Amino acid sequence: MQQPVKTYTVEEAKRKLEAYCAYQDRCHKEVAQKLRDMRMIPEAIDVVIGHLLEHNFLNEERFAKAFARGKFRHKSWGRVRITRELKQRGISAYNLKTALLEIEDEEYDRVFNTLSRKRYEQLSSETDKYRKRKKLADYLTYRGWEGDLVYEKVKELVP
Repeated sequence: MQQPVKTYTVEEAKRKLEAYCAYQDRCHKEVAQKLRDMRMIPEAIDVVIGHLLEHNFLNEERFAKAFARGKFRHKSWGRVRITRELKQRGISAYNLKTALLEIEDEEYDRVFNTLSRKRYEQLSSETDKYRKRKKLADYLTYRGWEGDLVYEKVKELVP
C-alpha cells in the first residue's frame, strides 16, 4: 500500500526551507530542487525563494565563498575543480570570481606542495618512473590543480 504524498502550504514550505538554509549555506539550484521534491508548484517556488532571499537565508555570494573555502581547506581541491563545481551549481561569474579570492596564493602554493609531496611518497612502491609520473599527475589533476603547476611539480619530483 502506498503512503499518501505529504503536501505543504507556502507558509510550511517557507519554515521548512528556512531551517534547511540556516543549517548550511545553499545555492539557488539546491533550494529550487528541494522545493520541487516537496511537490511545490512553480509560482510557490518563486514566492518561497523570494522570501528566503529577502530574509537573507539564501545568499549565493556567501554560499560560493563558504564552498570555495571549505573545499580548499578540507578536501585540498584546486581552483579548477572548485570553479567547475560552482559552475555546475549555477553560480554567476561574479560570485565565482569573488569566491576564488577567498583562497590566498601563499596558502594555495603551500597546500599544493604538501599534497603533491604526500602523494609522491605514497607512490614509493611504483618502480616505473613514467607510471609514477602519470599517477601523480592524474591525482593532482583530478583534485583540480592547474595543469602547468601539476606538470612542473611532476617533473621536479620524478626526474
